[in-house]
Amino acid sequence: MQPVMDVAALTAFLRSAFPQVGEEFVVEEVAPMRVRVRLAVTDRHLRPGGTVSGPSMFALADVGIYLAVLAMIGPKALAVTTNCSIDFMRKPAAGRDLICEARLLKLGRVLAVGDAMIRSDDSDEIVARASLTYSIPPK
Repeated sequence: MQPVMDVAALTAFLRSAFPQVGEEFVVEEVAPMRVRVRLAVTDRHLRPGGTVSGPSMFALADVGIYLAVLAMIGPKALAVTTNCSIDFMRKPAAGRDLICEARLLKLGRVLAVGDAMIRSDDSDEIVARASLTYSIPPK
């Protein structure tokens, strides 16, 4: 199964459907059942101690899986998160963007399940891992 939305289509959708945060996330790559998304880290994403906050990492994982689902099924704004479990494994590098590799493990008619691995830019070490389930709206 091939994606029905590419980088440009996902970027345009994100910016139009979620203008409040659409500029923060950069879709870098789309492939079957996966996307790579960058969080352009700014001061608003930091917590005391100069590291990226947990809510910012959660948002990146959630957006990553959301975009992976949409890449495969098309622009369905009402697809929603029904479950998320996230493990924060190490402190992200200060002053670097975060990269999310989002991969769908199952894409069904009603539910999609995926994993998101987050790392600091220019590093192979995973800083957070999330497992998410999305509900897909009926046609």
